[in-house]
Amino acid sequence: MEQNGKVKKTPERQCLGCNEHKPKASLLRVVRTPDGQALLDFTGKKSGRGAYICRDIKCLRRARKSKRIDKNLDIVIPEEVYDRMESELLESGD
Repeated sequence: MEQNGKVKKTPERQCLGCNEHKPKASLLRVVRTPDGQALLDFTGKKSGRGAYICRDIKCLRRARKSKRIDKNLDIVIPEEVYDRMESELLESGD
């Protein structure tokens, strides 16, 4: 990862479930879209404000219970959306 004597840093983000700092690429992004919806962003490229969680159902459930994603994205996420996020995370197999 060295180019012309410079070391490129790997971006890190903090998981809202377990509070651990991990490489951004290993985390799952929850995005607040410009129209105010909360979605899982498996690509990390969707437009909007992002919050990060581990690709672990336990971290999503912990963040859900404490409402940390809601607070971080400054929206109220309905229970149905959390349920859909859990099923999407389980289906993704990560």
